[in-house]
Amino acid sequence: MQTVLTNARLILENEVVTGTIAFDENGISAVDQGTSALPGAIDVQGDYVAPGLVEMHTDNMEKHFMPRPKVFWPNGLAAALVHDAQMAAAGVTTVYDAICAGTPFSAKDYRKDIFADVMNSLRHGIAENVFRIDHRIHMRCELTSPDLLRDIEPYQDDSLVQLVSLMDHTPGQRQWRNIEHLRTYSIGNGKTEAEFEEDIIVRQREGAENVGRNWSAVVEMFQSRGIPIATHDDTTLDHVEAGIASGAVISEFPTTVEAAEAAKQRGLATIAGAPNVVRGGSHSGGVSVAELAEKGLLDGLSSDYVPASLLQAVLKLHDKHGVSLPEAMGMVTWKVADILGLKDRGHLKPGLRADLVRFRALGATPVLSGVWSKGERAF
Repeated sequence: MQTVLTNARLILENEVVTGTIAFDENGISAVDQGTSALPGAIDVQGDYVAPGLVEMHTDNMEKHFMPRPKVFWPNGLAAALVHDAQMAAAGVTTVYDAICAGTPFSAKDYRKDIFADVMNSLRHGIAENVFRIDHRIHMRCELTSPDLLRDIEPYQDDSLVQLVSLMDHTPGQRQWRNIEHLRTYSIGNGKTEAEFEEDIIVRQREGAENVGRNWSAVVEMFQSRGIPIATHDDTTLDHVEAGIASGAVISEFPTTVEAAEAAKQRGLATIAGAPNVVRGGSHSGGVSVAELAEKGLLDGLSSDYVPASLLQAVLKLHDKHGVSLPEAMGMVTWKVADILGLKDRGHLKPGLRADLVRFRALGATPVLSGVWSKGERAF
């Protein structure tokens, strides 16, 4: 059934126009300036209408499989459904669920124990068509893990795996170059001081050796399928160069201006955290993402660990940091879709998927009142 939204502020690639958009399950059929008097047209009273958000890296799924340290939820599909509803309520219509393969800490990191359950639950939900939005898998490959290749081998040809990132969380490197930030994070997530100290010794001793062995093997495993590869937490020029040499096309969460500049100059797309924008800085000592945006070094945003941060970051970049609304919205819609090769979504254009979000802004706070995924109401 066709839906017509009129008297809307449509956020296009380069401008915001007052207009009307018509769509159904087959896609967007019309985008016009001006209002409509068609019977059944919905007057949205000046609310913004934008493309549905495209999220390429969220850890939110895993929270529902392990809601507290060492507490494993027994119904994986139910956990995935709650995550799905949260993403839809945040305006996301395409999500790359970032699933951690291997472990960045030690055998005491329990994300390894939920890996297979998360993968199976996602596959089950997609097969049963019970999700509100489009789910894909972003395989987060923790290169410091001694068991990484064994863990990911069963999924190397899995069609749901459509993005791979190369991660090195060795203490003293990249994101955790300041070990005190890692201490705060680890103890806050349930480790004791003794467990943390034990992990540091093991990870620093074994991390570099495992990274050296795993990096090229992971690239070889997935590159033949044409899957986009991302580096993670680039901090130096050498980190960026290593990614380029491996065929990476994305630099996720660069931690310094130096790394972001190098990535942009060499043609890598830069993706950074929306929570960093909302909070006004990094929780782990990295660069301010708003600063990257002001310097023209930011291509896209990821909600990382807070789904609702995407739209909040868009409004804050526009309201506080001089980024135009179409430019900021592009960082969570069409720019990310284009980076990932999704040609059928991310724009308000006739013929594309009808993935849309309707919201109004109370200052820098978005208030959502509608989300459509492939023309069907998702929220």
